[in-house]
Amino acid sequence: MGQMSGSIEAIARAFSGHRFEDAYPHLADAVSWTQIGEWKLTGKQAVLDACRRSADDLAGVTTDFLRFRVMVGQQWVVIDSLANYTDGQGVVSTVASCDIHDFRDGLLARITSYNIALT
Repeated sequence: MGQMSGSIEAIARAFSGHRFEDAYPHLADAVSWTQIGEWKLTGKQAVLDACRRSADDLAGVTTDFLRFRVMVGQQWVVIDSLANYTDGQGVVSTVASCDIHDFRDGLLARITSYNIALT
């Protein structure tokens, strides 16, 4: 992918849009990522590992965002999305998500994710 702006909105859009590699340089060393009701990761390496697993899981899957709404504050970005994920066999899963991105000193410090599979 091309060079990405370092704005907090651009970083959050990259992360929530599954363009994890674009967000990697903007992760704080002590970043945390909580998937509500599932798990919590702490530290840049743990988050990087989870992003890589997610990217591997999405390989061969087509993602079609039906909704991708972005709200930006001074040190936070909230992204509300709805997406269809189509696997190699044509099976479609629809997932509603909300990611809350908290920034400190221009770096992504905390991600809180709410996801629910609708189909």
